[in-house]
Formats: sequence, structure tokens, C-alpha cells
Amino acid sequence: MVNTPPVALTIAGSDSGGGAGIQADLRTFSFHAVHGTSALTCITAQNTQGVSRVDALAPEAVIAQIEAVVNDIGIQALKTGMLLNQPIIAAVTDYLQGLSNVGCVIDPVMVSRTGAQLIDDDAIAALKQLIPLATVITPNRYEAEILSGQSIQTPEDMQTAAQAIHGLGAQAVIIKGGGFENELRGVDVWYDGTTLTQLTTRCIDTNDTHGTGCTFSAAIAANLALGHSPLKAATLGKNYVTKALEYALRIGKGQGPVGHFYPLLA
Repeated sequence: MVNTPPVALTIAGSDSGGGAGIQADLRTFSFHAVHGTSALTCITAQNTQGVSRVDALAPEAVIAQIEAVVNDIGIQALKTGMLLNQPIIAAVTDYLQGLSNVGCVIDPVMVSRTGAQLIDDDAIAALKQLIPLATVITPNRYEAEILSGQSIQTPEDMQTAAQAIHGLGAQAVIIKGGGFENELRGVDVWYDGTTLTQLTTRCIDTNDTHGTGCTFSAAIAANLALGHSPLKAATLGKNYVTKALEYALRIGKGQGPVGHFYPLLA
């Protein structure tokens, strides 16, 4: 039997603990029966308790990985995760401008869901140049505050921030509410220039949430590769993450990862 699945590419860092980064992305692609390919931007020494070391790859090495995949296999969708620094971000932006008919999900990994800045100001400025290439961009609350230039405290704030980020050139914006601790927890706001709506699912009470953002953006990319519309892809992606949180893994001494392979556990 000939099997030619859709293909998705993740451009992101490696998590040695297996909970986030390309490891999470590739597992998410596999769950969706999408062939996963990858371009590593950095290698981290990481576990459930934190990151102890980060080593960046040269921008040329990152682009060579992307070219190797695109020129031979071809891709229907891609996602970016941790791009780490200004030279890598600039190189990736320049290369992606030459692609067409590829769904592009940008997870702007700038600030953690607890508010800790993960990349420097030069990298943040460079990342803003990547936004116009996004089919969907998936900032958390703090990233959305940086990109929109406004404080986010209420549902109305999320809506106006989503509209402001859309104005930067993204086709669609989904601001994630997972980092909130009030009634906004787990409520995401979607805006694509026409539709302004909330995406909600049941809230899962677990401390094992490592890799949630990576998994969500990867699930959206997988569903774009499968041919779904951006809003449908985001809705399906949110449902997948919710179920993976329900079956989160209690491993390690810190924050465990979501259960990407939950169908095998159910």
C-alpha cells in the first residue's frame, strides 16, 4: 500500500527531557498522522525542573536543515518555536519569505507563561518581522502584551490585543489564556480580521503542563497540513491539548509534560 501523508516541519529547540520543543512537536504530528520533520535551532540541557544549558546552532545550520526537508520531501505546514536569537530569527524569516502555499504557525517563544523573558530585546524586535508570515500566531498573555503594547487584564483586553497583533500582519491571532489564574484561565481569544471569538474547553486541574504551548502550536500546524481551515485547526488543536493535559505525565521531580500519547492510555 502506498502511503503519502501530509508533512509538517518544526523549527525549534531540542528539549532533552522530552516534554517540549521538537520532541513535543514530533509526537503531536505523529498523533495526527502527519509526517514530522525538524530543524533544530538550539540544544538545551533540560528536565522537568528547568533549563541548565542552551547551545545555539549557527543560522546557516538551521537553514540547511530547512532546505534539506523542503527541497526533497516538501511540506504542507510548519511551526516555529524557540528561535532563540536575532541571527537565527532573521535567517528563518528571510528563508520563509520564499515559501508559498505553506501554513505557518508562529509560537512567539519570548516570555514564559509565568512572565519570565526568554530571549533578548534584539531577538524580540527581529521576531516582530516574522509576524506578517504567520497563518496563525499563538502568543500567551505576556507575549501578547509585548506585541500589542498594552496590558491584558480582562477579556476585553485580550480582544483589543488580538486585533492589534493582527494589525502587525498575521492572518490570524489566538491569545492563549492558560497563564491566567481567574475566569480567563484556559480561555483563548481568536481574531482573523473577520471573526472575533473565544475558544473554550473544560479546565484541567494539573501542575504537569510542560510543553503545552509547543504542543498547541504543533497541533494547529498538523491540522493545517491536513487541510483544515485556520480556525478549525485551532479548535481541534485546543481540544487535543485539553485531552493531553487530562492525561499529563507525573514524571520527574518538577513539572511533568502533557500526555501526547493519551489515546494509548485511555
